[in-house]
Amino acid sequence: MNPSRRDFIKTASVIAAGSVIPVDLLAQARKRKAGPNDKIGIGLIGVRSQGYSNLASFLKNPEVECVALCDIDKNFLDSRTADIVKLGFAAPKHYSDYRKMLDNKDIDLVIIGTPDHWHCLQFVHSLEAGKHIYVEKPIGNSIAEINIMWNATRKYGKMVQVGQWQRSQPHFVDAINYLKSGKLGRIRTCKAWSYVDWKGAVPKVPDEPVPAGVDYTTWLGPAPIRPFNMNRFHFTWRWYWEYGNGLMTDWGVHLIDYILYGMDKSIPSSVMAIGGKYAFPEDDMVTPDTMTAVYDFNDFTMIWEHTIGIGLGNWKRAHGMSYIGENGTLVLDRQGWEVVPEKQKIEAVPVQKNVGNGLDLHTRNFLDCLKNNTPEKLNAN
Repeated sequence: MNPSRRDFIKTASVIAAGSVIPVDLLAQARKRKAGPNDKIGIGLIGVRSQGYSNLASFLKNPEVECVALCDIDKNFLDSRTADIVKLGFAAPKHYSDYRKMLDNKDIDLVIIGTPDHWHCLQFVHSLEAGKHIYVEKPIGNSIAEINIMWNATRKYGKMVQVGQWQRSQPHFVDAINYLKSGKLGRIRTCKAWSYVDWKGAVPKVPDEPVPAGVDYTTWLGPAPIRPFNMNRFHFTWRWYWEYGNGLMTDWGVHLIDYILYGMDKSIPSSVMAIGGKYAFPEDDMVTPDTMTAVYDFNDFTMIWEHTIGIGLGNWKRAHGMSYIGENGTLVLDRQGWEVVPEKQKIEAVPVQKNVGNGLDLHTRNFLDCLKNNTPEKLNAN
């Protein structure tokens, strides 16, 4: 076994055994409060896609600088460095091993933008290194991982913001304020859905040699060893259980989060789900392309639906949420929100369109909380 991989697996086993479970309630006192003239140094792990989008959003703020980039694909390390230089910033340091990056004392904040199967280890290691964290959704790949991450956050007392940027999007906030007004009456059913017509089948392709510049062993990390296959690499890794959980944790995590946020709920009393590979049964994807899940919260039911290959969902929206009340239904997606009355029991609210940039507002919220040492004001802590 590769020594680096052996170290990763050993560390994963120690973490899973509970080495970070003890809770240090005095950790809050160790939080660093950034002064008004301090630069907040950022290190990014996973530079290709959403990780870089998050970094670019942070870099719109003058008190931020990119200190380091870490990725197992040298090709993207080079191209993202060029992108950063084009924005007028100095070229950041390069790392292929995030553990070495975490030794850099100039880094205050780590962005975790890697595939989901890596989140837990990188999250805990970043906290142990004394870094604050902005982690892409989903937080982890299992409930067990997330429990470990939660306890580590409490132990080390650093600020953590999850990339649930809709919580910072103004029209989402307005919709929830309307929901909290009580005008919809008692809500008995909520729905969230994602109908994805931009994605089709994933044709099967043969295994192949690892591309030049890619450290595939490190990319696998805690996942099972297997030959390199392009379907399981950039972007499409999310359709395989070893690395992600399909459309449920790709889109569902955003939309279900906001249903629960609006209803002030977290854990259902029961869950049932059904689905499978109905659209593309012979393709290479493993996770369901069609799925319905029902969550019972005793006083209301939440229903999740997703389909791949169909783009027309509920209320003629490809994605969204609906809070179905006795007086009307609030329908919400990334384009806007509206209220459809039930038999004229309340006034209709025409579509309130999306304004502002939720991601930029979300990263700004994190920086403000970091500078002012106000974790209680994080929008998605």
